[in-house]
Amino acid sequence: MIKSTIAILLFSTITFGQQPSLPPQRVIPQSAPGTVTLTLAEYNRLVELAHKPKPPETAPQPFVLSRAVFKLRIENQAVVGSLDIEGDVLQKGPAKVPLVTGLTITEAGGSGKPVSPTPLLRDGAALSAVVNGPGPFSISLNVAAPLGMDAGRASVLLPVPAAGTSLMSLDIPGTHADVRIEPGLITTKTSDAAHTTIEATLEPGKQARIWWTTREAATAAAPREVRFLSDMKSMITVGDAQIRMATLCDVTVTQGELAELKLPIPAGFEFVEATGSTLESSEAKSGELLLKLREPARRAHQFLAVFERASADNKLDAPFLSVAGAQRDTGETLIEGVGTMDLIATEAGGVRRIDVREAGAIARSLARFPLQAAFRYHRRAGDAPKLALEWNQYPDGAVISAEAQSATITTLLNVEGKLLTEVALRLRNHSQAFVKVDLPRGATLLSAEVEGEKVKPVQGPDGSRVPLLRAGFRPSGPYTVSFVYLSAGPAFAKSGSYELTLPKLDVPISLETWEVFLPDRFQVKQFGGNALSATFLPSGAADLLSNYGANYDDEFSAEYGRTWSENSFDISRLEPGQIGGIVVDPSGAVVPGAVVKVINNQTGATQSTATDSEGHWVISGVAPGAIRVRVESQGFKSYENALNLDGNHSMRLGTTLQAGAASEAVTVTASAAELERDSFKLEARGRKFLEEKQNAPSQNVTNLQRRVAGVLPVQVDVPRAGKSYRFVRALVLEEETKITFQYKSK
Repeated sequence: MIKSTIAILLFSTITFGQQPSLPPQRVIPQSAPGTVTLTLAEYNRLVELAHKPKPPETAPQPFVLSRAVFKLRIENQAVVGSLDIEGDVLQKGPAKVPLVTGLTITEAGGSGKPVSPTPLLRDGAALSAVVNGPGPFSISLNVAAPLGMDAGRASVLLPVPAAGTSLMSLDIPGTHADVRIEPGLITTKTSDAAHTTIEATLEPGKQARIWWTTREAATAAAPREVRFLSDMKSMITVGDAQIRMATLCDVTVTQGELAELKLPIPAGFEFVEATGSTLESSEAKSGELLLKLREPARRAHQFLAVFERASADNKLDAPFLSVAGAQRDTGETLIEGVGTMDLIATEAGGVRRIDVREAGAIARSLARFPLQAAFRYHRRAGDAPKLALEWNQYPDGAVISAEAQSATITTLLNVEGKLLTEVALRLRNHSQAFVKVDLPRGATLLSAEVEGEKVKPVQGPDGSRVPLLRAGFRPSGPYTVSFVYLSAGPAFAKSGSYELTLPKLDVPISLETWEVFLPDRFQVKQFGGNALSATFLPSGAADLLSNYGANYDDEFSAEYGRTWSENSFDISRLEPGQIGGIVVDPSGAVVPGAVVKVINNQTGATQSTATDSEGHWVISGVAPGAIRVRVESQGFKSYENALNLDGNHSMRLGTTLQAGAASEAVTVTASAAELERDSFKLEARGRKFLEEKQNAPSQNVTNLQRRVAGVLPVQVDVPRAGKSYRFVRALVLEEETKITFQYKSK
């Protein structure tokens, strides 16, 4: 636009030269579109600006050194070599470039934009070059520096140019030289038959101190024959569809240097991998595994080789790996199975079976599953180790994460058929978060507690769940989990049969005790179902179940086992030479633990026993003749009766102990017939007492009745008076417990 305007103005001046100059401030009107009108002063200023020269551009600094490379060697107590310096001159004309300080220059040359050779200037110990610019340059100097000789080592001080990169290569006579540079970094070190060469990076602009010590390499000895020992520890894993063999090989070199190893690959197996700290590479080729070792001079090598094959059947001839050329071959073979299995192993050829605990710790550390068998061998000349394996595998079973040592169940049943049941579990929990409760149809879960603390049950589509203590919170000891539910059955009639069912739980129960409390108006008999009535148990065991309730522990288990195995006396089948009877108190209650002694009047021989939990006692092998029977118990007067025993008959005695001090004695003189009649009467009274005792409600019934009155959120008319009927069942595994009985209203 400015150029077009200037052209228009010049054209106007030439054409109308006779016209006077316009005033400075007068504006020439715009004559045509696309033109600009300027004042004369503005026009003169633009012309002046167009002819004003630009100032010259200068570089920030006259030169730069980009690279300095030393190539040095040791000759005649001196360091000689070359120094190549590359850089750029950034300004026009000659520039003085400082190169190096403190080195002896034997020859100089250069190449680049300026002519060669390059002029050099020395100012004291400093050496500079005069280089024309701008442009790159390179200068090559032959340099030398004296060696400093100290005790046991040589050194040199090397001034480093202030270049961007400073490198050095140094050739030192002798092998195994120990070279140090400060400051600097050695990047490569190589040695041949007579020299050691290092390459290093130096710090630009600083003086580097280099020192080294050398020692001559010993004359290489003739290679010796390689001798080594091998020890193989193999772990064979038998799975459903695959057999895996992991072999840990220990090689001990006794002579020479071992560079490689060869192992045959077992027939039918495929090589998977080999690992080891001194293993350079592994290659499987033509049925052989070739292993290259990284450090042949080492005396010990260890590596792990893994092989796999498909498991087509349940038989296998276990392979024994051996390193080719080993002077001694020993090892261990361990067999492990995935899941549950039984193994038959037949060994031969120097292989002997050992206990799995005798296997070495290293071999056992390879195991991931239960060990089935272990073998050890020492291969000798002519030995062919053999190990034939045959196995059967079984499906895995579920792992029990929680178990109930006992379940104490109390049921209150009214005449309308409504049942209120409390289940108290003594639980050992390992990792289970809930116990699943499959309630009977129509039942409602009212409350739940864990170790006395109320918890909120969870209702799921397949049943209710009662939360347990978190895993690890109480990992060792058992604790109590209880819940109460309400269900409804058919109402009672005057007579008929009835069936009761307990819920299924997803935890196994070792011992389940069930107490059913019925109103007093019903007479019950003919019990059935899959639970055992407590009337079939010894009275001592029934008492123990009633007294312990849910407090199942080791003490209860031991006492219950002792009571269960305790032999009760059967006085209904006495044989000749036996005396037996029953001991009761004046109320008809049996007296257990009373001491009974039979004394022979002629010889003075005494035989003694104690009454069982039902008050019965029996003494066998009593000599015929005149005898005395003495019965003693704490809190009662002692009882004594004189009898004459016939060797062809037995004798039954019924004894009623009177309350009093043990020092008081009651002597009875009665005939054998009278004593036997008394025995039958007392046994009837004892049976009635035991029956009433077994049907007496326990403290569990009383506690549940109180909970209904003040705690449970339910209104149900539970019976206040009645009889209890107890049932026992062992080893309950996710099953319903059922009982049936016949009833009749009084």
